[in-house]
Amino acid sequence: MTQIPKGANVPLPTQALQVAVAWQSVAGAPDVDVSALLLDAGGRVRGDADLVFYNHATHPSGAVRHLGKSAPASPGAVVADWLWLDLARIEPEVERVVVAASADGGPFGRVPGLDVRVTDPQGAPVAYFAIGDATTETAFVFGEFYRRTGGWKFRAVGQGYASGLAGLATDFGIVVEAPPAPIPGPGYVPPPVAYPHPTAPAPAAYRPTAPAPPAAYQPAPVTPAAYQPPAAYQPPPDPFSSSFRPFVAQGRGKETVHCDPAIPPGWALLEIEAHNSISTTIESRDAYGRAEEFLLMAYEDDVHARTVALVPKGRPLSLRVAADTPWTLRVLPLTHARRFDGHIEGHAHDLVIYEGPAGVLDFFHGGESNFTVHQHRPPTYPEYDDEDQDLLVNEIGETRVSAPVPGPGLLRISGDGPWKCAVRR
Repeated sequence: MTQIPKGANVPLPTQALQVAVAWQSVAGAPDVDVSALLLDAGGRVRGDADLVFYNHATHPSGAVRHLGKSAPASPGAVVADWLWLDLARIEPEVERVVVAASADGGPFGRVPGLDVRVTDPQGAPVAYFAIGDATTETAFVFGEFYRRTGGWKFRAVGQGYASGLAGLATDFGIVVEAPPAPIPGPGYVPPPVAYPHPTAPAPAAYRPTAPAPPAAYQPAPVTPAAYQPPAAYQPPPDPFSSSFRPFVAQGRGKETVHCDPAIPPGWALLEIEAHNSISTTIESRDAYGRAEEFLLMAYEDDVHARTVALVPKGRPLSLRVAADTPWTLRVLPLTHARRFDGHIEGHAHDLVIYEGPAGVLDFFHGGESNFTVHQHRPPTYPEYDDEDQDLLVNEIGETRVSAPVPGPGLLRISGDGPWKCAVRR
């Protein structure tokens, strides 16, 4: 890997790149949250949308995404927070993309093994910059991608901010709202209340008298050895909140993709991009490489689609991707999926998390071809099944249709035009 010192730069290929801010996971070390800022020629963001982080994971241009954190395999192992950039798709008005981060729970001086790594989607190294001089900073600029003579370069910056993420964001033109006034806590002492007559003495403090227990009452003895404390409450696992390191693959034509074995069993979000392709499909494969189920069939010229795959137990997820032009596939945790809050709109193929009760959903589709809505739900009998799946809608062309939904689950929506969905009130 090309290791560069502070202030140095390296030229970059104009392609998709992955950026990881990495550190060593040890007890008591602060957590690190990575962000990207897209800056104009004046070194300022054009608006709030130019800040990409965990709570705003995708830039409107689609050129920069926050992929999330990879959990450490064991205490002391390396953990990383990941960004994805497609330099060819960054808008002409953007001159620089700054990679920054904030520390939660302490300064960066307490984060061991801190560095930033740039790789291509297959993991081939592009640049590496180690941070060895962090002290009291609570926010940090690690590096920046910038335009130079028609191409792109990466510069190792290593600039810290003791004023935290708010100070860093303000420097780049983001307006940070002041926090609300604190609510008095348990130690709050209200001011004294004046009496109507200043010369009157204050009343004596009230001291309640505890009633004596009946003389005949004898509490039953408790044998300490026989006491069994109640079991600690264990909430049921949330099927929509799994966490794993994002997996990215690129190819052209028909290829079989064997995903990272570290992706845990359960649902995973699939996101694919292909441009000027006649058709784009994703198909799951069984343990012997045989076709299982079509997860996506898209026939638009430019595809930016989302669907869901069920990662099997005991083996890695295997997919067959087919397109006429180069494609990029990302396997992401469900936390990257959109959540349904009573009304949602989209285009073509998307995956939506519905967490509401049983009810009726009203759909509108403005396309010309097939419009389907599948719902994936946690299994009724987990010891036998992996999921329950229902076909809620199957219509052709422009349509308005209602469908009952039995409760929470994933809505896999497929069409060829704009669509809307709302809960019937």
